[in-house]
Amino acid sequence: MNGAEALLHTLTGSGVGMCFANPGTSEMHTVAALDEVPGMRGVLCLFEGTATGAADGYGRMAERPAAVLVHLGPGLANGLANLHNARRARTPLLAIVGDHATYHKRFDTPLESDIEALAGTVSGWVRRCARSADTGADVAEAVAAAMAPPGQVATLILPADVSWSPGAERAAPIPARPRPPVPDEVIGAAAAVLRRGEPCVILLGGTGMRRPALTAASRVARATGARLLAETFPARHERGAGIPPVDRLAYLGEMAAAQLDGTRHLILAGARAPASFFAYPDKPGSLVPDKCRVHLLAGPEDDIRGALAALADLAAPGTVAGAAPPPRPPERPDLPDGDLTGYSAAAVIGALLPEGAIVCDEANTSGLALPAATAAAPPHDWLALTGGAIGQGLPLAAGAALACPERQVLALEADGSAMYTISALWTHAREQLDITTVIFSNRSYAILNMELERTGAPAAGPTARSMLDLSRPGLDFTAMAQGMGVPASRAETAAEFAAQLRRALAEPGPHLIEAAVLPFS
Repeated sequence: MNGAEALLHTLTGSGVGMCFANPGTSEMHTVAALDEVPGMRGVLCLFEGTATGAADGYGRMAERPAAVLVHLGPGLANGLANLHNARRARTPLLAIVGDHATYHKRFDTPLESDIEALAGTVSGWVRRCARSADTGADVAEAVAAAMAPPGQVATLILPADVSWSPGAERAAPIPARPRPPVPDEVIGAAAAVLRRGEPCVILLGGTGMRRPALTAASRVARATGARLLAETFPARHERGAGIPPVDRLAYLGEMAAAQLDGTRHLILAGARAPASFFAYPDKPGSLVPDKCRVHLLAGPEDDIRGALAALADLAAPGTVAGAAPPPRPPERPDLPDGDLTGYSAAAVIGALLPEGAIVCDEANTSGLALPAATAAAPPHDWLALTGGAIGQGLPLAAGAALACPERQVLALEADGSAMYTISALWTHAREQLDITTVIFSNRSYAILNMELERTGAPAAGPTARSMLDLSRPGLDFTAMAQGMGVPASRAETAAEFAAQLRRALAEPGPHLIEAAVLPFS
């Protein structure tokens, strides 16, 4: 067995059965080994940023890593933005980077680079495999590292000669380490804070955004009067009718400050203390109110669900342990008519969203009305842009669809962001994934027009405005999608959008709808 064969056998034995790839010469033995290991599914992506984003979407939904295979340092660099998002999402993900043969590196050929330095910016664990005989053990450790709570990017660098050399063998899987329980004294201290009756907010994040944790947090809130808020961009939020609702902290600092105004105690359950996304002149960076004390109940790596359940038993002893809150009945918006705006598009989505759908949200400014319009739709999962690096939505949807092939995926995508990884549509078509993509086409970097004013920059002149304009020439998303094998249509009214979305959701396989909306409409 050579190193490449040991790599794949150890991966499948460790529960990793999906490999997103954009390979090159150094990875050819790994590509060849795919035919020898039927338990590993290889998924070709036309750009490394698509491969890494798909691995993120897969890991968020499967709760186990996918592998992503990239070529040398430049291939890893192409994938870094979505690895950054995966790091922020705390997604279990295994990046395998092919490198030059060990004896060839001294020649400093054109693709030579410092892979360890690049990998270190997004990885919680990095190792270079030195010998073919070490490959199996190194891979098993890499998978275990990716699964270490709360989940992280683990990067294994595999030189070409390690891949092709014999003498390797598969290694046994390393059991995943469980999330540590939160100490009783920490839970007791949080309960004592809640009993004071002072204004309190419980800020949820990580696995605190899943149904069991939300149920426990809701028990606490109902019994104590505490308010629940969620981090602004959750990696995975289980929401909809029958699931306790929780509002997300606003993206704009002024709005978030208003949500937190008057809070005397902020209890963190899987979330970090809130701060504004960017610095702005003469505005505070921290969003924690003055005179507010911050209390850590559970970190992202802890057993957040268990901590909230124990807190509910202490702070809400009159409720039944594990009891669900009064179920919120399904409630859908009426299908609108007239102009297609961000608000009418959100109403259409809320009216038609299927039960069990997975929504990958990179709608940006066109999606401001989506949370309210879908809050009481049938239960679904919502995946957000965790790290702020745009170009995530289309790849994320591919990974989510492969992790959950029985569920429908809805990718809600801003036009400017879509262009970063538009080639993901080709993978949607190649794999015949059940993904409906909605491109909100406002022909502008609309969010940057807003930020131009908020940063205090001088009034925009024609040159500055042109840098944020996507209309010269206009982008034809229906043509691009059809050119990559995805059926596509364009909607210019709310009724057209509703008819096209209903049809796309009823038909299996990928579809794209270009929704022509106005900025901030």
